[in-house]
Amino acid sequence: MDEGVQFRVWAPRRKSLAIAIDSPRRAIPMQCEGEGEFAAFVPGLPAGADYALVTDAGAERPDPVSRFQPHGVHGRSRVVDPGSFRWTDQNWKGLALEDYLIYELHTGTFSDEGTFESIIPRLGYLTDVGITAVELMPVAEFPGRRNWGYDGVAPYAPQSSYGGPQQLKRLVDACHRHGLAVVLDVVYNHLGPEGNYLAEFGPYFTETYRTPWGCAINYDGPESDGVRRYFIDNALYWLTEYHVDALRLDAIHGIFDFGARHFLSELAQAFHAQAKELGRSAWVIAESDLNDARVIKAPTEGGYGLDAQWNDDFHHALYSLITGDRHGYFVDFGRMQDLTKSLREGFVYDGQRSAFRRRRHGSSSMDRPGRQFVVFTENHDQIANALGGDRLSRVLSVEQQKIAATVLLCSPFIPLLFMGQEYGETATFHYFTDHGDLALAAAVREGRRLETVDLTSAAEFADPQDIETFRQGKLNWDNRETAQHSAILKFYRDLIAARKRYPCLGNCRKDLTEAECDEQQRWLAVKRDDPSGQRGMILCNFAHSPQAIPIGASRRQNWDLLIWSAAPAYGGPAAGEAPVADIDSRHATLPGDSAALYIEV
Repeated sequence: MDEGVQFRVWAPRRKSLAIAIDSPRRAIPMQCEGEGEFAAFVPGLPAGADYALVTDAGAERPDPVSRFQPHGVHGRSRVVDPGSFRWTDQNWKGLALEDYLIYELHTGTFSDEGTFESIIPRLGYLTDVGITAVELMPVAEFPGRRNWGYDGVAPYAPQSSYGGPQQLKRLVDACHRHGLAVVLDVVYNHLGPEGNYLAEFGPYFTETYRTPWGCAINYDGPESDGVRRYFIDNALYWLTEYHVDALRLDAIHGIFDFGARHFLSELAQAFHAQAKELGRSAWVIAESDLNDARVIKAPTEGGYGLDAQWNDDFHHALYSLITGDRHGYFVDFGRMQDLTKSLREGFVYDGQRSAFRRRRHGSSSMDRPGRQFVVFTENHDQIANALGGDRLSRVLSVEQQKIAATVLLCSPFIPLLFMGQEYGETATFHYFTDHGDLALAAAVREGRRLETVDLTSAAEFADPQDIETFRQGKLNWDNRETAQHSAILKFYRDLIAARKRYPCLGNCRKDLTEAECDEQQRWLAVKRDDPSGQRGMILCNFAHSPQAIPIGASRRQNWDLLIWSAAPAYGGPAAGEAPVADIDSRHATLPGDSAALYIEV
């Protein structure tokens, strides 16, 4: 075939389509090939050429599968040669899921420049901390230059203000060069409200179901086969063309499909088959508030076959326990037993009544392996929504932050850190937008204000359209050099190093984890075993005063203290001796607000 570009568009709602090209200015009709598909080959059209699709109504629209939108969500699309980038990661095969230690970041606020390229100089730092996977918040083209990414409307086009396709590929290639997997956050439950032209091409949306973002995506109604293919092809596109290692599917509880085969099951099977064909390990991770174990069960067990999911219950149990917060969904948590149940089983709510939901909630996850749960003490949602923009560093004392980090990084799950958490970043992180439609911007502002009315005062409300709201979220990298922040960073580094060094801490064996607590005394004791016979013990004193914590019998001679949060090396207040786990008396005394990690020797 002659050099040029093959265009193909699924547009069953259009009677005709044409391709408008600027240089030389011309309109090329597309041929309908049946089933709503239009196609045209344009010889001699080079990469970098801009174009638009002209509908039978005379409107010029971006390509629904545009690879690049350099002029924004309303502008023309640009031709990209998918084979032009020179990859250097031919030997990269991915990581085992249980080896993931995820670092969630927002491209726009991670650096001063706010681009994919500007992340690369920090990758060496992340590997030095012990991170093994970088998770990018959504990068699909969104309105304006700043947004969380969940208002994306061009699912195939990496955000232009972040640097577009070539910069994203350079970032992924660099991550693999540093031994880092790349997790991409994708949004298959809704599209943003500005620049969303998909409905003009096909039946992408349905009024049968409603989501918090409006009409649901049409996964099970008339002509939904093309819609399903559009989003499944998108998942394969990121895996194949951008070499990503995992997808994080946003809010799958907003994906409605009552057909015989659920969309998520079809997506997971196609994604895994493509990864196998490519000779790589690649994973699908869900965000879900359903507490439905079917999401992560294999199809042979009646499940959807996704590899893992975020576990909000772990966060809610730990956060509410430390802070005493009971607003909103935290009303269902706050007991020591909630945290111990999560450590042993995964979900806290597995069928009992939820006061917040006013109904029974969840199913048992007891038989699910620990590697199927991604856990966190902070993420973009919990900071901006539950805490009104405040990070835990602005809510908890330094000692309490270290207790939370100990539970997180010594848990039998996949840990996730939110950017800057590892050194106690204090910058606020609010929801922000840059809508060009002023009426829409006003509606978003008012909607956000009403959502956060219970969290912030009118004086504290962060206007999402105000550029200062965005700028306040930028990381203060110089903070790492101060004594307090460097001590927190050392603590995180040492915990992560211990998790990697000792299989009993990093094996994700929930079935080999014991957890006990005392509700009144507020202590937690966790023992982590490994098939090799190695054993670790984590003791946490959530009370403000010293506690003697029972440790039970040791199978060997002693417990060796590996890490103690109150130690001066970590900026702790300890003035006395370190807490020795006394086998004879079978207890260890910890100061208030402290944690200790032991290895059996």
